[in-house]
Amino acid sequence: MLLDYMQLGIILLILIILCICLYKSNRKLRQRINDLISEKQSLSVKHGKMTEQFIPFLTIYPFDKQNFRFIGSPIDGVQFEKDKIIFIEFKTGNSNLSEKQLQIKQLVEHNKVEFEEIRI
Repeated sequence: MLLDYMQLGIILLILIILCICLYKSNRKLRQRINDLISEKQSLSVKHGKMTEQFIPFLTIYPFDKQNFRFIGSPIDGVQFEKDKIIFIEFKTGNSNLSEKQLQIKQLVEHNKVEFEEIRI
């Protein structure tokens, strides 16, 4: 009977140690997964920023690439046509406009765009 309690105690101790080890291992794995997700997002952003600079040179670009000027932020660039000026933002995948880009889009849609000449 005493031996049964001792065996039960040893089994219980082994289970507790195993649970602690699994918990620590799981925590390390979760941290590694979070690190990998952050790396992937960072690489996606870098890839997007690099790619958007070349889009005007692709055949799918509907305007004359010579009339495009890259800005980078808060929008990617401006296309100068004979009859209009177009603010352009390139997006890939399922990315969305940022709050600042949405605000710029709304200003353009509400004709809140002006031209000013500043002389020095």
